[in-house]
Amino acid sequence: MIYWYTITPLDVLIFRDAKPFTPGERAWAASQFPPSGHAIAGAIRGIFGTSVNIEMVGPLFSYRNTLYFPRPLNFVKSHRLTPIEWDTQHPLFGQILWDRSQPSPLVKKFDANFTLGLAETEEDEDEKQGVKYRQYLPTKAIEQFLATGNLTKELLTLPPAEGASLNSEQKPWMTETRSHNAIEPGTRQVKTSDGYFVENAVRLLPDWQIAIGLNIELSNSQIVRLGGEGHRAMIQRCEDLDPQWAGISKSSAVNFESDTKSLAYLMTPGIFEYPQNGRALCRGYPWEWKLAHSHNPNQTSGNLVSVATEKPVVISGRIRDERDHSIPAPQMFAAPPGSVYYLDRPQALFGEQEDEGETKAANKVRNLRKLGYSKLLWTKY
Repeated sequence: MIYWYTITPLDVLIFRDAKPFTPGERAWAASQFPPSGHAIAGAIRGIFGTSVNIEMVGPLFSYRNTLYFPRPLNFVKSHRLTPIEWDTQHPLFGQILWDRSQPSPLVKKFDANFTLGLAETEEDEDEKQGVKYRQYLPTKAIEQFLATGNLTKELLTLPPAEGASLNSEQKPWMTETRSHNAIEPGTRQVKTSDGYFVENAVRLLPDWQIAIGLNIELSNSQIVRLGGEGHRAMIQRCEDLDPQWAGISKSSAVNFESDTKSLAYLMTPGIFEYPQNGRALCRGYPWEWKLAHSHNPNQTSGNLVSVATEKPVVISGRIRDERDHSIPAPQMFAAPPGSVYYLDRPQALFGEQEDEGETKAANKVRNLRKLGYSKLLWTKY
């Protein structure tokens, strides 16, 4: 069973990105938010210790006891994208040339009036009215997405008359830039060496919290150290989130069992690594998913048709060396949450099937998933 919790910062939070930083060499310490699974798990282990087997879902956001998920990236404003191979009525079907060693191109629904320049499109009208789009969607929107494979415009857009609390669904946090100066002794001048650097701190907006699910139940609220410089946050049980996740998880499981065209929605950053020539390579979709189309007749076809994603998220964790010292781990490049994958039929990820055994590669992937990475939700197309 998964127990859901909210994490409420008691101060600003600092989550530096994975770029090396030394004051004097690079004066700007960039920040990364939402936090990675590594950062959250590190705070949780401060309560339970390193010997406890933690399995985590998230992190997501919570607003007034409602789960909020990243917006699916297969929408352009309020219009869903479709692989050209699945839209047989589109004028470009069978006409467009593309590299078949890559996922299929995505297209919007064909609008004859827009193509001929005969009328203003709905998007043109929205732009004139200043319509804004949510970047984080509530539980009811994700429930609709899993049930239908689509989202209504009402759920994707922000009503213009709403207050600041709802508009925060675009970005439920603010960034504060903080400078740090070191003064030369006996003067009022900043040191010329290592004397100045700037970092970004994050402050959640009112009524917003980070939400996580754990396989362990806490009876009382706890104070944890979260992020850089050990700023404090309070983790507390939120039973209202349990049925929301139970319903979404059940719908996803039912859709996964269907043998039909499906969409896989990436709820958390997806780490898809593959060892090659002594290096671990990352890409925006799982290596075990083979493309359904092929430019080589001798190549085995798979289920993956297309991918809707954006620039990668850089993840930097820590590992234990031979002396049991904590050292920085190699960087990983994760597909951003909200990425959507189009498949001819659902397919499990590597490490999710029992017949794969306890190999080193499978265990590494499973350990990453225990930190919340690569969580997929399934919907029928």
